[in-house]
Amino acid sequence: MKNTPVDYNIVKTRIEASGLTNLGTASIREIVKLVNQIEKATGMKFIRMEMGAPGLPASQIVVNAEIDSLKRGVSSVYPNIEGINPLKEETSRFIKLFLDIDINPQGCIPTVGSMMGSMVSFLVANRNDKTKEGTLFLDPGFPVQKTQVKLLGHTYHSFDIFEYRGSKLKNKLESYLKSGKISSILYSNPNNPTWMCLNEEELAIIGELSRKYDVIVIEDLAYFGMDFRKDYSKPGLPPFQPTIGRYTDDYIILISSSKIFSYAGQRIGMMAISDHLFERQYPDLLRYYSTDKFGHSAIFGALYALSAGVAHSVQYGLAALLKAVNDGNYRFISIVKEYGEKARVMKALFVANGFKIPYDMDLDEPLADGFYFTISYPGMKSSELLEELLYYGISAISLDITGSNRNDGLRACVSYVAREQFHDLENRLKRFNEDHALKMN
Repeated sequence: MKNTPVDYNIVKTRIEASGLTNLGTASIREIVKLVNQIEKATGMKFIRMEMGAPGLPASQIVVNAEIDSLKRGVSSVYPNIEGINPLKEETSRFIKLFLDIDINPQGCIPTVGSMMGSMVSFLVANRNDKTKEGTLFLDPGFPVQKTQVKLLGHTYHSFDIFEYRGSKLKNKLESYLKSGKISSILYSNPNNPTWMCLNEEELAIIGELSRKYDVIVIEDLAYFGMDFRKDYSKPGLPPFQPTIGRYTDDYIILISSSKIFSYAGQRIGMMAISDHLFERQYPDLLRYYSTDKFGHSAIFGALYALSAGVAHSVQYGLAALLKAVNDGNYRFISIVKEYGEKARVMKALFVANGFKIPYDMDLDEPLADGFYFTISYPGMKSSELLEELLYYGISAISLDITGSNRNDGLRACVSYVAREQFHDLENRLKRFNEDHALKMN
């Protein structure tokens, strides 16, 4: 029996009972379930870094607005599938004020979280040309989006962008697009899981090549404005959140309310379709939808079949919050900076105890501190490190499932780790390093 902070036998038994033969390939939710079981069986509170969920309370603005709408009786009425007008208008306004691009309110469509937004995007963007196959993911990325394209039966391609930053991106990206088989490109910015941030040069390259090869770009802005090295907090004033919208005509922007507004529980995001793409006609869409128009097919074809729209009350809640943000009365970026502060402390604790940050640079400058960071430990593969940390009351997910080329790293999320746990984290990391440094020697 090994002497570890969390009972070794219980952890081992739970892992074996889970049926997960390789923790490195386990999904996020599978790790969540496993850690829940270990916590319950041992009574030990884990340092939980596996789930990318908000750790801050939602604004009272959004709560009050949703309550008020319920009191007005909206729960008995189907919402318009296209979204309520106040939300569509405030989303369009938000995009103008914080991205400095124009998208008509008709193309601003509420979805049941950004995950539904990506699903709708795949259902239309990957079916608009029968000669094409599917999505190119600029990895590392959110693993569930690949699950979505697999479920749809679409082919996908991916590459780890870390070694192809800046001007090097062009040749690498074109090596995939020149096949003529790519129908869409997807990336997150800031990046989940590494927190790399694509710059204007790189977005211009993506835009140029997407136009050349007629590819739709899906830009996942789940962590909108959370590159805290720049101040994106002032509506209507530069600097603006970098976006593909300045470099191409056919694009979809996914905006999540989960992280930036801590509104995850109510499951609402926004899918913003560019004006040009919304009106564009693709004859091959008629294989699946009643029209060849992209925007109409997205709303009345894909979205209608998936959910027939988003819960009525939460649309009013998000509309009220966006109005407060747009009016400059709610500075959401100032609030979520807490994640960056926690990341700075936690990264220092890991590094001080023998860990490395495998994705540590953003081109020629240090990576920003934000919602996620990556960790590795000398001599350990991802799956081994993930399992070993469980015996020390620390959980994360493997980079293996994100499309990363690194098979020795984990993604750590800071949101669920309270500042009061920093002392426990430090002690557990010291113990881990003491035990494993001896093995290394």
